[in-house]
Amino acid sequence: METMFTHTTWRVKPGHEEEFVERWREWAAWSHRQGLRAHARLLRDVENPGTFVSFAPWEAIAAIRTWRAEAGYHERVARLQELVDSFEPQTLEQVAEI
Repeated sequence: METMFTHTTWRVKPGHEEEFVERWREWAAWSHRQGLRAHARLLRDVENPGTFVSFAPWEAIAAIRTWRAEAGYHERVARLQELVDSFEPQTLEQVAEI
């Protein structure tokens, strides 16, 4: 079975970038306690510093579904949503690697 990934593009409100990073770190740490086995990554667009991309590999889609069903998941996403204009979450499966 191929690795599954969660991926989100976040468009942060101007002036809230630092706070967003801190809240994202808190969410990622909580996610590790809920079953995320690998490192989550948060990247920032150099040309557009209000745009961030996060991603993390997961062992199976069932683990992602369980994580998203946890009560704390929605609470933490809501805290992130306070700081963003939009976000686009995706669940992706790996189909090739070279």
